[in-house]
Amino acid sequence: MNEDARTLFYVGEKVAASLHARLEERAWRVEMIEPGDHVWSTHRFDCASAGLLDFSTCQRPLDFPALHGLLSNSQVGWVAMCHPENIEDAVVLRLIRDYFFTYVTQPTSSDRIADAVDRAYGMASLHESTLKDERDGQAEGEMVGSCDAMLALFHSIQKVAMTDAPVFISGESGTGKELTAVAIHERSSRRDQPFVAINCGAIPAHLLQSELFGYERGAFTGADQRKIGRVEAADRGTLFLDEIGDLPLESQASLLRFLQERTVERLGGHGPTPVDVRIISATHVEMKTAITEGRFRTDLYHRLRVLQIDEPPLRARGKDIELLAKHMLERFKKDAGRRVRGFAPDAIAAIHNYGWPGNVRELINRVRRAIVMSDGRHISALDLELGGYVEIAPTSLARAREAAERQAIELALLRHRGRLGDAAQELGISRVTLYRLLTAHGLRVATIHAEPVEEHLSRPTKLNVRLAGIATADLRRSA
Repeated sequence: MNEDARTLFYVGEKVAASLHARLEERAWRVEMIEPGDHVWSTHRFDCASAGLLDFSTCQRPLDFPALHGLLSNSQVGWVAMCHPENIEDAVVLRLIRDYFFTYVTQPTSSDRIADAVDRAYGMASLHESTLKDERDGQAEGEMVGSCDAMLALFHSIQKVAMTDAPVFISGESGTGKELTAVAIHERSSRRDQPFVAINCGAIPAHLLQSELFGYERGAFTGADQRKIGRVEAADRGTLFLDEIGDLPLESQASLLRFLQERTVERLGGHGPTPVDVRIISATHVEMKTAITEGRFRTDLYHRLRVLQIDEPPLRARGKDIELLAKHMLERFKKDAGRRVRGFAPDAIAAIHNYGWPGNVRELINRVRRAIVMSDGRHISALDLELGGYVEIAPTSLARAREAAERQAIELALLRHRGRLGDAAQELGISRVTLYRLLTAHGLRVATIHAEPVEEHLSRPTKLNVRLAGIATADLRRSA
């Protein structure tokens, strides 16, 4: 057996000798899984592989709950083998629709089955590679993005992390201001010390003083022991004051005194306690309006706003909206009762057309709901409750031309598996011009491994094409 053989998981009563021999010729190592084996759902897969479920030889009743657990792993490209009567079964049809790359009906040749296995493995490998690229490309912890606005944000994070000066993060609700604060802390010299966050708008005003600065035993009724405040708990680390614009005026005075003296005095205490913290604050409130209306102190605002970072709204992040939606799909798709493969074209269109007033938080909630509620293998615009945002036409002739040009480039690249020379020839342009257009449209062909046709026919497909901004569903249909 070839040491480089890939594993093929075969679920069935037996595998035909001719098929087994042909799979071994193509460098497959066949691992049998008995249909009655109840460890299916706990099986773990370390890398991309292929699977072959032979409905035609399964004489015993299939354990469908266990099947769902086995088939839901996205690292395996599954192929179904059926007799014509098998695909008349509604349960089998639903399984094939939700989990399988393709199916073949018996009788058929061993070559046709092996070809289907090769293609399924190729798609599983592509999926694994895409996930790895997204994980490797995630800048600033859980923050995802490659548009100009996010690159500028990442650059600002790196710069402000190198100092201890207070940072003020402004932006709409749901844009991820706390993620930015965490990213600053993790890149600062205080990274090994506490990061303490407090939502100034979520704590009642009469409790905020004790939450921030703590209290001594007996300071008030019910204070039966000393409590360290959030500011003191963050000593030598970072204190994140979220929704600072909602801080009551009386607490603003205490916070200003702390920023000036760098000491805290617990309620009921008899002396100051020195505290060394780095302050990061954030709000969605328009601070100039709050200052004009007397709801926020001017001197405190200038103390907090030594360095400022503006968090971009989701609608300003261009192609990153789709990237973030796919990231959230991969993160939460285990919530579904079956394998969800990606977004349908109408969902991609709606994602770009919608204004996202709730920003990233709204996107996460819509994707999570769609994962649970969708019935198909791909999430549709209706699953996202964005059915009314699919047929929105470009607002100008220039935008219509741009959209058509981008689509033509994407389709050419897909047809030619990312080979720039062939795609340029089909489009009737030079390779240099194609490079320029890729840059202009925010498309990227980072890595291409194209194999000779002879090798493709003799061993499992290995395809690693990464195209930012092209839906995974489109890649599958082009295979």
